[in-house]
Amino acid sequence: MSIPARALLLSALLGLLGGCSSGPIDHLGMVQERGKLLVVTRNAATTYYEGGQGPTGLEYDLLRGFAEHLGVELQLVIAPNPDAVLTILAEGVVDMGAAGLTITEDREVWLHFSQPYQEISQQLIYRVGSTRPRDPAELNGRLVILANSSHEEQLKRLHSEYPELKWQNNPQAETEELLTMVWQEQLDYTIADSNEFTLNQRFMPELRVAFKISDPQPLAWAFPRFRDDSLQQAANAYLAELEESGTLALILERYYGHLDNFDYVGIRTFMRHIHERLPEYQQVFEYAAEEFNLDWRLLAATAYQESHWNPNAISPTGVRGIMMLTQNTARELGVVKRTDPVESIRGGALYLSRLRQRLPERITEPDRSWLALAAYNIGYGHMEDARVLTQRRGGNPDSWKDLKETLPLLHQRRWHSQTRFGYARGREALQYVENIRSYYDILVWLSERDKPQIEPVPPPHPALLINSPVL
Repeated sequence: MSIPARALLLSALLGLLGGCSSGPIDHLGMVQERGKLLVVTRNAATTYYEGGQGPTGLEYDLLRGFAEHLGVELQLVIAPNPDAVLTILAEGVVDMGAAGLTITEDREVWLHFSQPYQEISQQLIYRVGSTRPRDPAELNGRLVILANSSHEEQLKRLHSEYPELKWQNNPQAETEELLTMVWQEQLDYTIADSNEFTLNQRFMPELRVAFKISDPQPLAWAFPRFRDDSLQQAANAYLAELEESGTLALILERYYGHLDNFDYVGIRTFMRHIHERLPEYQQVFEYAAEEFNLDWRLLAATAYQESHWNPNAISPTGVRGIMMLTQNTARELGVVKRTDPVESIRGGALYLSRLRQRLPERITEPDRSWLALAAYNIGYGHMEDARVLTQRRGGNPDSWKDLKETLPLLHQRRWHSQTRFGYARGREALQYVENIRSYYDILVWLSERDKPQIEPVPPPHPALLINSPVL
C-alpha cells in the first residue's frame, strides 16, 4: 500500500474513532464517550449480512446486544476476507473484531480474546463423486484455503507429520466462495469451520466432510493487545450474562438449531422443484404474502412442506391442495376449491396470518413464526398445550427452543393426560417446522443471491467498506 493511501485509510478510520477527550481514559471509557463501538467483521452467513428483514447474522445479533449493553451505537467495518480482519485489528483503528475468529496460539501473541461464545472444528471438504480421503496423506488433488487463516496455521502443524501435504492460499476469497468452487468441481478440496459448512451444505448438497483436521476450537471476539483490557472485560461480562440467562443458547438455536439432520435426497429434490415447479406459483405466493404481511419465501416453504408445490396433492386424511387445507378450514377461510392453487395459497396465507395474530404480542420473531407453523400443523390448541407444558417444566413458553423440547411429549400419556386437548403427534410438528426453516433459508439464499447488485462507491482503502451506522 502506498503511503498516501495508508494515510487516507488511517485518517478515515481515526475520524470514526475521534471525538474523545485528550485526558487519560481507558478503552471502555473511550468507547462510551465516543458513543460508538467500531467493530471489524465479515460479510458471511455466520457473521453479518443484509437479510430480507434487515441486518442479521450470529455475530451481528451478539454485537447489537453488546452495543446496547454499553449504551452506544454499533458501527461495522466490513473486511473483504478473514486476512483483512486481522490486518485491520493489527492497525488498532477499530475497537474489536467479531468475525468468527478462532483462538489460536499464534494469534494470542498479538491479540486479546474474550471468553468463547461457540465451539467449532476445522473440516476438510470434498465433493461426492470423488474419492474420499481419510487423512492428509490421501489427498490427491488441489487444496485451496483462506490465506493467513487458522486453517493455514493448522496445516503448518500437520506438515511435520505429513511432509507431502501441499496447499494453496487464496487471499481474496471467503469460505463460501471456496466451498462453491469445490461444489462446482473447480477445486478438489478446501477447509471450512464446522459452523460455516453446516450452514452452507444445504445450498451445495453434494459437499461432504472428509475428516476433521483439528480438535474442537473456541470462537471469540478479539481486541488489539496494545490497548488496556477494560473493553475486553466488559465483553466477558456481557457474554457470561448471555450464557447464564440462556440467551446465548437461544441465539445459537436461531441459526443452527434446525440443521441437525441433513437430508441429501430431500434437499436435492427441493432444489430441483425450485426450478421446475416454483416459477408457476411464485407470483401467487408473493401477492398472498404481501396481502397478509408475510414473507413470501416462508409461505412458499410452508407450501412445499405441505405438498411439494403440487396443487392436486391429497393425504389419507382428506386434506388437499397446495396448502393441504381440511374441508372445515377451507370453509372458514372462504376457499371454495382446495385444488385451485390461487385459492389454496391465499387461504393458507390467511390461515397462517391468523395463527400468528392469535399468539401473545410479547412473542417476537422468529419464534412467532415457528410457533404459528407448529399450530398450522397440529392445531392451535395442541400448540397451546405444548406451551403450557413447557412452562410447567421450567421452560419459556414463548421460545421455540424450549417448545421444541416439549412437542414430542404430546404423544406420551404421562404428559398429554395433563393437557386440555390430549394426544398429538408433536414429534411430527417439530420436524415439520424444522424442515420449513431449512427450505426457507434456501429460498432466502437464492433470492438474495439473484438480486441485482449495485456497485458500491470505492472506500478510501480497497480492504475496507465502512458502513453507515446499523443501529
